[in-house]
Amino acid sequence: MVTGWFTEGGDGDGGGFRLLGTRCSACGAVFFPREDASCRNPGCGGGDLEEVPLSRRGRIWSYTDSRYRPPSPYVTNPELPWEPYALIAVELEAERIVVLGQAVPGVTVADLAVGMEVEVVPGALNEGPGDSGTTWTTWQWRPTGVAG
Repeated sequence: MVTGWFTEGGDGDGGGFRLLGTRCSACGAVFFPREDASCRNPGCGGGDLEEVPLSRRGRIWSYTDSRYRPPSPYVTNPELPWEPYALIAVELEAERIVVLGQAVPGVTVADLAVGMEVEVVPGALNEGPGDSGTTWTTWQWRPTGVAG
């Protein structure tokens, strides 16, 4: 889990799960991953950055599939067969940003379409060698109306 990138809420079904970004008080720009040092907007003189929960839902801006094992530093167990997954770029309309993430397991590119509504839910990364069974929490995108 990357500290400060999301909050898990408390309802158990992922409904309280939210990505966390930051917003500049001077220009209103929103950043994810979060920015804690200074505003990344080149046209902004800078302002205080405050943590903000991002929208739980957005629309697919683009998508693709990952059919090969990425090179290091991506962590995978080379002894396990590679499982392809869908990668989705989601536009959050209120924040006017695009956030990249994996689709939930079982959702393939054949299930996706540009403009389709998706929601962010908690997910687990594959365990890497030497992680002693640790499950790493991350975010994933699930088409709305699909049970998780």
